[in-house]
Amino acid sequence: MRSYYLILTAVVASGLTAAPAVMQDMSAGASPYDVVDAWGKPFAPSGHAFGATTGVFAESPDRIFVIQRGEIRLPDPVPPGFQGFVGSIGQNALEAGDNRVWRNSIYVVDGGGNMIEAWTKWDEMFEGGAGPHKVKISPFDPDRKVWVVDETNHQVHAFSNDGEELVMSLGAGGVGDDENHFNRPQDLAFLEDGSIFVADSENARVVKFDAEGNFVTTWGTQGSGRGEFDAVHAVATDSIGRIYVADRNNDRIQVFNETTRSVWYHPNISPIATWPGFEFPNDIYATGYDVWIADNMPPRMVKLDWNGNPQFSWDASGEGPGQFREIHQFSVDSEKNFYGAGNVLGRVQKFVPKEGASFMETFGAPDPALQ
Repeated sequence: MRSYYLILTAVVASGLTAAPAVMQDMSAGASPYDVVDAWGKPFAPSGHAFGATTGVFAESPDRIFVIQRGEIRLPDPVPPGFQGFVGSIGQNALEAGDNRVWRNSIYVVDGGGNMIEAWTKWDEMFEGGAGPHKVKISPFDPDRKVWVVDETNHQVHAFSNDGEELVMSLGAGGVGDDENHFNRPQDLAFLEDGSIFVADSENARVVKFDAEGNFVTTWGTQGSGRGEFDAVHAVATDSIGRIYVADRNNDRIQVFNETTRSVWYHPNISPIATWPGFEFPNDIYATGYDVWIADNMPPRMVKLDWNGNPQFSWDASGEGPGQFREIHQFSVDSEKNFYGAGNVLGRVQKFVPKEGASFMETFGAPDPALQ
């Protein structure tokens, strides 16, 4: 199997992949998942609801990290039909305004959706901004540091796995486009050697750091050509060394390969594929087998093969159970359950595969090579 990976990598890097089909022409099938009813259990004091839920990461089936843009103070009296999230009473969680309360911006739930950890000591870090943006743990990190992207303060933070310590921060704060600054970072991804890629959105680039947080290289400029970006919203890596970038305002995914130029370590990032036809792609889940994209106009999940050819898609748009007005981040656990963070409706949802669902239509468990 490993030799097959190497052959495939060589083929992809040579540019011999077939051109992917246009995503808009892909018909959507029925969702192969059942949503777990009322999974996220309210934990706020009476009169409050979840805020804009921007991120979710399943470290295991019984430890799921959730980040949100504070909580939202509800109207008094609470309108009828309230189901624990503001979308159920017709409010947009992104428009909380003065009703936002900076509390429980980072928390952890168990497999039943019950809060088991509240990281409230870090709430003040996000005040005055838009709150945390995405959350990740590197599969290669024995310490299981928890990384949180702080978009409007232009930093990326790594916390100890128990949330007690701030271990590392990338970005000096404030806007910039040099080695030490970002402009609205959105996401991050990792390599086996501990390297870190940061999606630096408004600078239209991806920035690479080593495991100690030292700057290594950067690539990308503003534009719509090959290797150019307009709003870098997600970055992901797979087990065969490719780097996937959600070039959101260009409605596409770009794929890159990293090589070394000399006996001294000097990375060369090369564009190897462009997958067009998306509408507002927000997040990417990649393994050595397939690639999933959270597309958002309208919200849908799209599965592609290694070469970017669409394999399956299902419509996730709406406001009912199992639906989204925007899928901002999603995660998959080792039992193949998946979790979606909906920042407009203000909730995170858990999904389980339907009985008899085809493996061709569902997420695989995280690649063992990435665990």
